[in-house]
Amino acid sequence: MQSAKYSQLPTFTQKEVPKDAAIASHQLMIRAGFIRKSASGLYSYLPFGYDVYRKIENIIRDIMNEFGGIEVHLPLLTNREYWDASGRWQRMGKEMMRMTDRHNVEYALSPTHEEAMVALASGFLKSYRQLPVNLYQIGEKFRDEIRPRYGLIRCREFVMKDAYSFHINNESLDVTYSDMRKAYRKIFDTIGIETIPVQADSGSMGGSGSEEFMVASEIGEETLLICKDKNCGYSSNQEKTEYISPYNPQTSNPDINPPEKVHTPDQKTIEEVANFLKKDKKDFIKSVILENEELIVVAFIPGDRELNEIKISNYTGANELLPATAEAIRIITGAEPGYAGPYQLPVKNGQKIRIPLADGRETEKTVFLAYDRNLRGRSGLVGGGNDTGYHYIHLSQERDFVMENVYDLVLAKEGDICPSCGKSLLWETKGIEVGHIFKLGDKYTRSMEVTVLNENGKPIYPVMGCYGIGLGRTIATFIEQNHDDKGIIWTPRLSPFYFYYVAIFKDAEEKAAMDAFYDEVCITGKSVYYDDRKETPGVKFNDADLVGFPYQIIIGKNYLSSGTIELKERATMKKVSVEKGAFLSACREDSIPSLFMD
Repeated sequence: MQSAKYSQLPTFTQKEVPKDAAIASHQLMIRAGFIRKSASGLYSYLPFGYDVYRKIENIIRDIMNEFGGIEVHLPLLTNREYWDASGRWQRMGKEMMRMTDRHNVEYALSPTHEEAMVALASGFLKSYRQLPVNLYQIGEKFRDEIRPRYGLIRCREFVMKDAYSFHINNESLDVTYSDMRKAYRKIFDTIGIETIPVQADSGSMGGSGSEEFMVASEIGEETLLICKDKNCGYSSNQEKTEYISPYNPQTSNPDINPPEKVHTPDQKTIEEVANFLKKDKKDFIKSVILENEELIVVAFIPGDRELNEIKISNYTGANELLPATAEAIRIITGAEPGYAGPYQLPVKNGQKIRIPLADGRETEKTVFLAYDRNLRGRSGLVGGGNDTGYHYIHLSQERDFVMENVYDLVLAKEGDICPSCGKSLLWETKGIEVGHIFKLGDKYTRSMEVTVLNENGKPIYPVMGCYGIGLGRTIATFIEQNHDDKGIIWTPRLSPFYFYYVAIFKDAEEKAAMDAFYDEVCITGKSVYYDDRKETPGVKFNDADLVGFPYQIIIGKNYLSSGTIELKERATMKKVSVEKGAFLSACREDSIPSLFMD
């Protein structure tokens, strides 16, 4: 921003902490007058906030252009036919806001723009000679979050920089993917955010590869797992991390006893049955039963571990899986919940099952049986008896049940073996996602029938990459890393103003002298926010610390008597007294930080 006075541009600060603001960035952005809540998950930017937003937008734009990006702009409203072509009209679930216009045409407020960008590119991409090309936009998205929270970190309407690259082959995609990784590191370094690149799940986006740029934070909604050996360098989102079991069935003694059905009255959970039978939870088979409108999924995993629901959703292709109802479990197992097991399970993989609904109707669902790979070859296991009040002991996988749909289903956690080096252990931290890059392959170009001619004149489906950064989330995350108990701490690169000018005056003559000094500072080229209110010094000082501009100019009677000013560095709270001429010279020479050196 150019220099301004409070009388022209109020601060919009407030003392009260909003009741629904649980984290520092949310509280401070409201209190410091950067944003205001419009409705649940919807926020308006006030002048200071919008200035920071534009600065981050321009950093992203400059670096994307440097790395070959071509900027376009797409509508927020997208036609249903795009989503039907990709198959995501239904799969996106309730987070996608759907609507019908006056002509009975269906649209969606786009939560993402893969389909729309492919449709745009199809109008002019005809030949391999036009590839590669990397199109990006900085525009609005809408996701109807069930529980918006944390201010700009999880909201419903937000702005993203999303880029989509098109390539003749995977080798070309690999080059751009690597360039975008470098670009993202440069973007976040320029903004001043410390990020951890981690392997990630591609989710509903699809594709072969995915990497998230995470900011370590105790309020993060993502769990990151990182190898303790720094030379290894492995880092991954928990939902993506491969589980490596320390148990080797080849070195164990086989259980030659036949399966034995034992009475376990009122013992349903693994913990209860393990205590009842005096056995280790790792020797149990845990059964997790989930369902949606089309599937009933029965997943079998080691008893001492938790199911990774992201992995099972990816393997089944299901967008949403919920715990199965007690009625569905009874139909699947023949028993009350808590007694399911793979031995003599009454249903088979792929079987169609009729499930009664609450309104008296029935619906048909397909059974999907899934087994964790770490059950392979195991013996001496305990599993549900598919009979209320009973379990089986002495189960042997190869003898007693056949494993179909074998996957890595376990949720990895801290203390597990690193899947990269296989030697060290993983440690855990929480993280906020600020950027995400994907290798999409030809999922969208193929489903939407978009082709280009290759060098032999034959049509091929271009392969794609996708690269996103959330702007509001980036602002909030910067504040999470840069604040104290007084307020926000901006860097000169992002701050709306370089100086917060606090003038303490008693009469018109003193104010006139301080107004004149404001004009002199403005002439140096540094941006100044002049708090010219008739307020107490304490109110001005508190607001100056709260909004967090890098430096504060504080002048009062000493300036009038001796020509000296007090300068305060917001990050360190250090103060120095500087003669007016030396200060103005430092402004012109861009050497203000040097005034604080001992």
